[in-house]
Amino acid sequence: MLHACAHNPTGVDPRPEQWKEISDIVKKRNLLVFFDMAYQGFASGDIDRDAWAVRYFVEQGHNILLSQSFAKNMGLYGERVGGFTVVCKDAEEAKRVESQLKILIRPIYSNPPMNGARIAATILNTPDLYSVWLGEVKEMAERIIRMREELAAGLKKEGSSKNWQHVIDQIGMFCFTGLKPEQVERLTKEFSVYMTKDGRISMAGVTSGNVGYLAQGIHAVTK
Repeated sequence: MLHACAHNPTGVDPRPEQWKEISDIVKKRNLLVFFDMAYQGFASGDIDRDAWAVRYFVEQGHNILLSQSFAKNMGLYGERVGGFTVVCKDAEEAKRVESQLKILIRPIYSNPPMNGARIAATILNTPDLYSVWLGEVKEMAERIIRMREELAAGLKKEGSSKNWQHVIDQIGMFCFTGLKPEQVERLTKEFSVYMTKDGRISMAGVTSGNVGYLAQGIHAVTK
């Protein structure tokens, strides 16, 4: 199981040269890779760049499983919209795989919801809407990147002597702040800022209106 981009929860993605090493290891060990791609476009703002690892593996001759979601990058939460792709070695294998997938699907959900899928299909197949969507995905990714930079700058402004470069270097919707459980607890009790006990925060919830307050709180519990 590999995250194609915007790794959740770490926010750390392999570089292209590291993906190449992973591909070599997978091939050497004859492994089957399942790619989970729930944040395409939300990592770099470029859907092609975020799909690089998946496409590279296919180019290298890997037969892969790919699970895609449009919940985040199309704002279709609750609609269960996505796709499942299996790259097979030939048409005969594809036919056998399709048969097995139908057997699995039938008792699980039989017929998926159609509303969200039709919205996604309309966007992807209408040039004007597709262009608007690409622009909006890029805008969202750039906003999250900007919030990372402003949070790190805010912590420095508050007087923090700690190195917060990891906040900027991580990518995607989530960030491991490095806060300890007791610091997270203080942040919740004293500043009403909520995150998981391991210090992970959703950067999508950080805005230009609250990033300064967040920096104040984090500095107060880490100094």
